[in-house]
Amino acid sequence: MVRFIRGFRGFGTVTLTEPALANLAEKCAAAIPECSTVEDEIAKIRREFELAKQRFINIPEALNSMPKMNPQGIYVNKNLRLDNIQVYGFDYDYTLAHYSSDLQSLIYDLAKQHMVNEFRYPEGCMKFTYDPTFPIRGLYYDKQKGCLMKLDFFGSIEPDGCYFGRRKLSRKELENMYGTRHIGRDQARGLVGLMDFFCFSEACLIADMVQYFVDAKLEFDASYIYNDVNRAIQHVHRSGLVHRGILADPTRYLLKNASGQLLRFLRMLKDKGKKLFLLTNSPYHFVDGGMRYLMEDSFGLRDSWRDLFDVVIAKANKPEFYTSEHPFRSVFSTPESSSFVLTRFLCYSCYDEERDTLAFTKVDAFHPNKVYYHGCLKSFLQITKWHGPEVIYFGDHLFSDLRGPSKAGWRTAAIIHELEREIKIQNEDSYRFEQAKFHIIQELLGRFHATVSDNQKSEACQSLLDELNKARQRARDTMKQMFNRSFGATFVTDTGQESAFSYHIHQYADVYTSKPENFLFYRPEAWLHVPYDIKIMPHHVKVQTQDLLSCFKPFQNLRWCFVPFKNRYSSMKKSDELLIEKEFSFLGFLRLPVTTSRNVWTKVGKKSNKNSNKTLFEH
Repeated sequence: MVRFIRGFRGFGTVTLTEPALANLAEKCAAAIPECSTVEDEIAKIRREFELAKQRFINIPEALNSMPKMNPQGIYVNKNLRLDNIQVYGFDYDYTLAHYSSDLQSLIYDLAKQHMVNEFRYPEGCMKFTYDPTFPIRGLYYDKQKGCLMKLDFFGSIEPDGCYFGRRKLSRKELENMYGTRHIGRDQARGLVGLMDFFCFSEACLIADMVQYFVDAKLEFDASYIYNDVNRAIQHVHRSGLVHRGILADPTRYLLKNASGQLLRFLRMLKDKGKKLFLLTNSPYHFVDGGMRYLMEDSFGLRDSWRDLFDVVIAKANKPEFYTSEHPFRSVFSTPESSSFVLTRFLCYSCYDEERDTLAFTKVDAFHPNKVYYHGCLKSFLQITKWHGPEVIYFGDHLFSDLRGPSKAGWRTAAIIHELEREIKIQNEDSYRFEQAKFHIIQELLGRFHATVSDNQKSEACQSLLDELNKARQRARDTMKQMFNRSFGATFVTDTGQESAFSYHIHQYADVYTSKPENFLFYRPEAWLHVPYDIKIMPHHVKVQTQDLLSCFKPFQNLRWCFVPFKNRYSSMKKSDELLIEKEFSFLGFLRLPVTTSRNVWTKVGKKSNKNSNKTLFEH
């Protein structure tokens, strides 16, 4: 008797008697391929590999029928009913305001100068320049060993994504240094995650400093380098050096939305009666200057952006804001603050460079057109009376911005600027072509290893194995180069597993998108549901390798329903007996897993079978 206990894959408890086992054995025997010998099976794999290589000459037509993901889409980790959301909160940097790549160079240069001038690092470090092709978001730095690495969903090191300085470690070096690719709990304590958008300059500067000491054959402690770089980056922000640089040349650093979609989105929320608040760690004068620049073409009066927000909180000191009990301080902005005159003003228990003086009266209510500093979540909820589930907060930093709100019961939206670029890349035929090759070869390799043991490998077997491994590595390297030459894609590893950064998105973000204004494409009453078949991130399309090998078009058994976004319910009558289980709309179309008793037209114009429960739109 064999018993399968319910486990991770959801097996039920099943008891098999001896006759049942015999019947199962007969079925398994019938399923064994005609190739009964190892040589025959290897020959079959070889033929399929040669056939696949012929089809790799040109991009298969099957790829053209695969759905493409929307770069401006909203992707869902946890079901979200927008009709329940009454309060919208926003961070400022890399949420409402997006920056050009020049900002990373500015931060890098200022931090480098601070390390040389204040921390007495060698003068040779002044020759360093920021390399935008090196880092990605979501890397980890090992403070004990000095390695910068990319981890997968399970905490294992990416084999081709571990650098000591600017030199990539080989798999042998990785094994010698860590013993295994998996990072245990003890080693994980020495890792620090670089998760926000300012981490690009930080990661690059850390690697450059390590490489300098290695090349100069100088002894160093890897933890000291991280601590000094981190202190320099923090100084650059807290001292106002970066803020002054941005405001001095906003056209260079700030990305202005020419179509005014951000303003349209905020106004749409106000028109719907929603409450809006701004919660940022940046000082008010910096936020004010940036918002005026971003929206000056859309407003008659330059300072009217504050009318959009019910509450404006600056210098909030996140993530401590969510756990501390600091009181709020109201700000009396003097007229000179608008001109960004840099003078120092000292008063009791407060200090500000920009003539934003703090009041001494207790804050027990938030008033329109007032600005508040510091504060804490406890006081914020007591004053506003806003309940957790009706609040959604938008931010770019998974730990500082979203971890606290998610624990407090707020809904969370991660703003990931690079998402748009990566989706555009994965929509390209060239990327899908390499992805299809990779998965086909991976499948053939799986069959090979299931057929041949180590002691059975003949010369022909070894030759085939070498060819498969080389072809897989070429496809993997090509895909990696499309995203980033050093670490590849942000969300997945080279082997197609989710990255550790993706894991944290699952943890702390109910939804994620590239810009807040992408919500303009969704009705405020929309229900956003998790796609039912997610194996990796919601914004990825799975390549159907069997369809490509057999020349069948992928998703041929699925029904497609195209309903215009603006009038998407008009064609649905009660007589259709549609049971709507989920909905997900983007690119002007509606995703509906339904049970229906009527025929539904497919994408190619053919009618589907009746009484089918298949999904109308496949992610």
